[in-house]
Amino acid sequence: MADSMIDKLHLTPDDAFPEDLEKVPDHELQVLDSQVQRQLDHEVVTNGEPNPETEFRHYELDEEFNDRDKR
Repeated sequence: MADSMIDKLHLTPDDAFPEDLEKVPDHELQVLDSQVQRQLDHEVVTNGEPNPETEFRHYELDEEFNDRDKR
């Protein structure tokens, strides 16, 4: 993940998202998860509900963390 991506606080639905989370190192995955969680919280507060893309990304990250815990 590029440094500019890591420096962002939120990951909007229009921002790039890795196609294969399995290839993302643990520390970058944790940063990505924080960015998506912040975006999810922001969308719920401002719009009353999350954007479907943000919700999907949150789900994908949870699945990847679960898969890594099993390894």
